[in-house]
Amino acid sequence: MAIRRGLVRAVLATALLVAAAGSGVARGPLDVPGRLSDQEFWRLTEVLSEANGTFRSDNLVSNELVFARVLPELAKVPQPASVYLGVGPEQNFTYIAALRPKLAVILDIRRGNLHLQLMYKALFELATDRAEFLSLLFTKPRPAGLGREASARELMEAYWTTDTSPDPVYQKNLQTIKDVLTKKHGFALSPEDLKGIEYVYYSFYWFGPSITWSSSSSGAPGARAHYKDLVLQTDISGQELSYLASEDKFAFLKDLEARNLVVPVVGNFGGPKAIKAIGAYLKGLGATVTAFYVSNVEQYLRQDGLLDTFLCSNVRDLPLDRTSVFIRPSSIGARIGIVSSTVTLNGQVIRVTPPTATTSVPIGGSPISAMLVELTEGCKAGGGLRPAPVPQ
Repeated sequence: MAIRRGLVRAVLATALLVAAAGSGVARGPLDVPGRLSDQEFWRLTEVLSEANGTFRSDNLVSNELVFARVLPELAKVPQPASVYLGVGPEQNFTYIAALRPKLAVILDIRRGNLHLQLMYKALFELATDRAEFLSLLFTKPRPAGLGREASARELMEAYWTTDTSPDPVYQKNLQTIKDVLTKKHGFALSPEDLKGIEYVYYSFYWFGPSITWSSSSSGAPGARAHYKDLVLQTDISGQELSYLASEDKFAFLKDLEARNLVVPVVGNFGGPKAIKAIGAYLKGLGATVTAFYVSNVEQYLRQDGLLDTFLCSNVRDLPLDRTSVFIRPSSIGARIGIVSSTVTLNGQVIRVTPPTATTSVPIGGSPISAMLVELTEGCKAGGGLRPAPVPQ
């Protein structure tokens, strides 16, 4: 174990140098470690991250009411999964619980998302089951009768009507969260980081299960999906899909978090360092990105003139193969469902899976997948994405 940890630390140093130089790195003999030490976890967060960025809302929860509908498609990904990459808040947990990766890296432009993920890490470690997790998350007493077999609907409806605990309970829970992170794990959180974690936790305390992606950002436009709505997504047969649908899913996440294998990173998809450094680190481990949840980030990259950098430079540096999946939630008018298509990336065929359309269509004919097929000036021959026929 000591040898493995020393090698991982060496790979981390290599990742920094590679990211700075903008060059590639050879695959190493390692696989994803079964556990990261507290020092390795925090070092990864530091060396892979870029400077803090901004977004139009705090984005403390998702606003995508159909993101879970892609899970039947994700079930086709060959197992076992290797590495999951994602962006944003809790929808990542639903994808991770379905894919069962060895390692997850959650990337976001805002350091506030790192604070959110650290809060979740502490809560997963503190809670013995889903009911206790929600009790801690919303600072509400655990309702009677919620056993291990309770459905997500039963859990959420119980907490929806449960009064919030008084401020002393919130203060006690907050201190426990901070203690898990700073005393148990020894993470070198700055005073600003601790204030950020407090801001996130207070938002869940104040709004409870009715919190939306813009609750803490007054006047932000967009959908108003409650946390309750997000975790009650089902398939067409009514089967619950979220990470709170079963104790088995929750237990997988709890274990992954306890082993420090859900790593939050601050970075812009079109930035100069984060994705390149992540790619270098994973290549050094000999790991492959099984799935990359990209949300609708491309519209912001396009606005900022960074789409070329993301598609033709940063994505190119990730270790992908023909089983890798990109997940992009969107809609075509009012229709909802799944589109599955393929593209070639540096000679490798990968699947693109946006979880919101009704039929399978060629990638070139679907505005949903424009992010991964838009041929820009930055994508030269052999260096970018190209449309590929959809297998019949």
